Amino acid sequence: MMDTVNMTGEIQNTMSDEELVAWVLGVDRRIVVLGSMKKRPILKASDIAQETNRSTQNISRALKEFNEKGFITCLNPEKTTWKRYTITSTGKELLEKFDDMFFDPN
Repeated sequence: MMDTVNMTGEIQNTMSDEELVAWVLGVDRRIVVLGSMKKRPILKASDIAQETNRSTQNISRALKEFNEKGFITCLNPEKTTWKRYTITSTGKELLEKFDDMFFDPN
């Protein structure tokens, strides 16, 4: 399981679909963040934590994991707290894969 960086500096995930599903579903906090990615263009740990009755630290960790994989990008990386993230094109592909795998009516 390796990640590579494309020409625009975005991390390209080289996991198979099965590995990707296992990675997301392997930790509950990732499922929560994935759901939030579908709902809003800007992600903040405090907002997601409040909406889901989870700790901000728990959600921050998931956001960091998604950021490390290139599914989201930090809009204010210079800050140490109150970070804001937005979904990348790779993240949009991830959402499409999950929609196709789990929510396709056919």
